[in-house]
Amino acid sequence: MSAMRSLNSGRVLNDSYSSEDFSLETDVSRETFECFLQWEVLLKRWNAKINLVSKAALADYWGRHALDSWQVVEHLPEGAPRIIDLGSGAGFPGIALAIALKASGAGSVQLVESAGKKTNFLRTVIRALDLPASATSERAEALPSEDYDIVTARAFAPLPRLLTYAQPFWGKQTKGLFLKGESAEEELTEARKYWTFQLETYASRTNPEGVILEVTDLSPKF
Repeated sequence: MSAMRSLNSGRVLNDSYSSEDFSLETDVSRETFECFLQWEVLLKRWNAKINLVSKAALADYWGRHALDSWQVVEHLPEGAPRIIDLGSGAGFPGIALAIALKASGAGSVQLVESAGKKTNFLRTVIRALDLPASATSERAEALPSEDYDIVTARAFAPLPRLLTYAQPFWGKQTKGLFLKGESAEEELTEARKYWTFQLETYASRTNPEGVILEVTDLSPKF
């Protein structure tokens, strides 16, 4: 997307990765950077009351969450993509993608999170940051079928089950962007027993054992 910059590769992240590192790594606008700062403030405030992320993960917000989510942005299509984020949790990567779409001035994100308290948090972030997004507390399988340009998820379900959740939102041009860790190859092997799809794999910018799986042409085998 033209308003967004590609990330620099090769950085080894650790728990000292800071907001300044994120700003330099991504070269985002000041407005976009301020959105991430506000999101961090809200996350810390809400996390003191409800368990959105672990304390260790919260301490590494800029690397483990902000940058990890932002790396998906460079794989978004041009134009005004309609995105659905399954199992949004505290908004990774869905809120980050909505921040990116706000900067580009086009597109929208549907966040899906079955836990009501987490959904309330997501709605608070959406309002505070004035994002082109909405959040629902329905379970993914309870939502009506509807085609999206992008289906994304992080730490939601193993790939074979994730594709089952994703399939009702899949059209001819839909692309899946799924953040996965060291179990990616095992999950892919299992998923291919039940699904046919085209695949591109990109190395994670934040985890030496992680990948972004870009899935297209999804269809069940049975």
